[in-house]
Amino acid sequence: MTLPDPEPAVQPRSRTSGIDRSLQILDILTERHQPMTAYDLAKVTGAPPSTVYKLIDELIERNMLSRSADGRAWLGPRLMRYGLAYRARMSAFGEAERAMFALNERVGEMVQICTRDEGMMQVVAMAEGTGAFRVTSDVGTRVPLNWTASGRLLIGHLPDEARVAVFRACARPSNTGLAETDPEVLAEVSRRDFLDGLSVQIDTSEDQVACIAAPVRGQDGTCELTLSVVMPKHRVRDKFDMVAQEVREAARSVERALGLPHR
Repeated sequence: MTLPDPEPAVQPRSRTSGIDRSLQILDILTERHQPMTAYDLAKVTGAPPSTVYKLIDELIERNMLSRSADGRAWLGPRLMRYGLAYRARMSAFGEAERAMFALNERVGEMVQICTRDEGMMQVVAMAEGTGAFRVTSDVGTRVPLNWTASGRLLIGHLPDEARVAVFRACARPSNTGLAETDPEVLAEVSRRDFLDGLSVQIDTSEDQVACIAAPVRGQDGTCELTLSVVMPKHRVRDKFDMVAQEVREAARSVERALGLPHR
């Protein structure tokens, strides 16, 4: 008796959940810094337009998204509540923000607080400097870790192999073409700067712009965030020693306020 061939196993269909699609939409809007149409969001996500239209309507109903006058989707007020609640629990951020404004007064230059978001450095707070000097980075700006002094510091506490792996995955050429992209070199510089408590970059992320940053370390010695002085390249020669000392001391003051005896 010949037995029938067994039916082939049914492979489960790969599908993206509604939660993942919603997060995709929120991430894209955050990265683009501007409202977008449902059609454009569908193109970027690769999801069926009908799915994206439905998700947008549901997110708007829940105030996760809002709709602009021309019908485009943008981030909603509910996200602000979440962000404020999250930030309020970050004691390091509160101390760093106070140090940021004090440092801004002392050096007369723009000061930023930066954190790591996977392979990117993100500006989470900023105090403007005096005069007409402006940079393209603002609160919410994200750039590859290898572009900035802060980015290198933010993974300086990791083991050697981990630092190399991070830079291998995220290092990208900068707009100026001057950012280092070799993972081995970046890993070495990252560790050296972290141990030194100071990192400097000039022209790598933006032409004629210099950043002098210091790490703020947590209870376990990891770099939780950085304080970074952003200034015109032509003022570095005259102000470097003063700014380097001040930004280091500002970072130490945050750690002392948190009871952290790292430095």
